[in-house]
Amino acid sequence: MESSLSHVMLVSFPFLGHINPLLRLAKLIASKGLLVTFVTAEEPCGKTMRQANKIQDGELKPVGLGFLRFEFFHDGIADDIDKSDFNTLRPLMEAVGKQEIKKLVKRYEVEEKQPVTCLINNAFVPWVCDVAEELHIPSAVLWVQSCACFALYYYYHHLLVQFPTETEPDINVAIPCLPLLKHDEIPSFLHPSSPFAVLGEIILDQLKRFNNNKAVFLLMDTFKELERDLIDHMSHLCPDIICTPVGPLFKMAETISSNIKGDISKSTDHCIEWLDSKEPSSIVYISFGTVIHLKQEEIDEIAHGLLNSGLSFLWVVRPPLEGLNQEPHVLPRELEEKGKIVEWCPQERVLAHPAVACFLSHCGWNSTMEALSSGVPVVCFPQWGDQVTNAVYLVDVTKTGVRLGRGEADEKSISREVVAEKLLEATVGEKAVELRENARRWKEEAEAAVAYGGSSHRNFGEFVDKLVAVK
Repeated sequence: MESSLSHVMLVSFPFLGHINPLLRLAKLIASKGLLVTFVTAEEPCGKTMRQANKIQDGELKPVGLGFLRFEFFHDGIADDIDKSDFNTLRPLMEAVGKQEIKKLVKRYEVEEKQPVTCLINNAFVPWVCDVAEELHIPSAVLWVQSCACFALYYYYHHLLVQFPTETEPDINVAIPCLPLLKHDEIPSFLHPSSPFAVLGEIILDQLKRFNNNKAVFLLMDTFKELERDLIDHMSHLCPDIICTPVGPLFKMAETISSNIKGDISKSTDHCIEWLDSKEPSSIVYISFGTVIHLKQEEIDEIAHGLLNSGLSFLWVVRPPLEGLNQEPHVLPRELEEKGKIVEWCPQERVLAHPAVACFLSHCGWNSTMEALSSGVPVVCFPQWGDQVTNAVYLVDVTKTGVRLGRGEADEKSISREVVAEKLLEATVGEKAVELRENARRWKEEAEAAVAYGGSSHRNFGEFVDKLVAVK
């Protein structure tokens, strides 16, 4: 029976911030009666995903009306290569990835009689579009940042407006339907001072594939009501790219009964039960995502700012990433008396909990969407990439955030006094009431977008119809 289903293959960059939204999309597609193969590298996440989900390569797992399976490939990168050196890693990952995806596609077509009818990737593996073109397969991209960031990369790539340069690093950027952005508010990978310029180059490589019509469908993990004018503007500016907001994906995926997950950490600290014992709007939730590793001095100031504020908290302090020579963070002992410190928690459930008053966040797009869609104000502490732009939106556009920092370009270090001030601003008094009311309205907008007949629900249904029609 499976051979009669439309077969879609999704290929993810092998980090959780990319795997989670693409896996949500995979489950949604499968639930509509399609066969979905989800592919990523064995390291750093494949092995643990396999264990957590009890996965056997190629094993079909029922999801809704369809099926989902996983394939993990070895990236072929030697153990002695510095995993933090992306300039070296990038061509190696691309060469091996192209080879492995081609082998998989051909194997399923020849041996399993399940030809792949569409290849979908996220923007950090743009070479998947090349594979699709070579094999004459339609392709699509899931954009896991805002439409605002897509517009900024597009304008930068096509030289449509001025951006900061090495000789003029402080230029402001003016793009239609966006607030005027200061030099440190554009995605930092586009700034000449960024030490992570190679990551910007990867995203720009994806833009080049759009320019060559190698990928036509651009699915966005956002929703029309959040970025309406900008989505319309970009659809007119680049009519060959079908800009399709289908988010918030985590809200869309809530309708699917499936225990398959990308975030493979296990919570042994009973976070939800602990929150159940707390008063409404009494807890500060703190998490800086899966990649950000703050300096110990910043951790110290945040910890003492928490103590000074008198607020209770739930703080996710992840262990250092393997292979990056990071030191584990040390927190003052007296902090444990005021709240709960864990290595992992189910963030979507935490943000939806009535005990949570605000979210101290790095403003990654996954966290930003989850906060907006859960009605939770944000204390914005962005570091790099799209986080600095997301912070602008939270503070100045949706008006659901207060600013704690400006990102890697900020020469000023945070102080415990300012940490306490911003946490109290977001939780106590008139400003906090205003933030929470604005957040509540955006939560309603997000829920309406994914509800039956909502903008994202309709867009996703139309996309699936096109996938089925390809067969």
